[in-house]
Amino acid sequence: MDILVIDAQGGGIGARLVAAIKQNFSEAFVTAVGTNSAAATAMLKAGANQAATGENAVVVCSRRADVIVGPVGIVIADSMLGEITEKMAAAVAGSHAKRILIPFSHCDNIIVGVSNFNTGALIQSAVEEIGKLQK
Repeated sequence: MDILVIDAQGGGIGARLVAAIKQNFSEAFVTAVGTNSAAATAMLKAGANQAATGENAVVVCSRRADVIVGPVGIVIADSMLGEITEKMAAAVAGSHAKRILIPFSHCDNIIVGVSNFNTGALIQSAVEEIGKLQK
């Protein structure tokens, strides 16, 4: 299974996702794409098989992935403090991959109807969803 993890800013959420995915699915091939080099580096250090940076990397890797995981902002243009471009959001939303989006309410995007879980619980839930896809 080819899993694409996308994150922005410092890559903290992405790094935690990569570590949890590799811990639970050691055979998974994880590609990390950061909107900036700090995010990509954090995810690579967390155990991603490969990492890239920027808009074109999101576009290309979204075409190749079986699963895309990241904060819900990766499908919202101008989110994550403006680091997600329209082209990035369209590439993720239009991908054939299954998308597992973590519902963070920040950067002017408020998600109602979702309990306010801590980050660890949300990451664990994302990992559980990846597990369901393997069956």
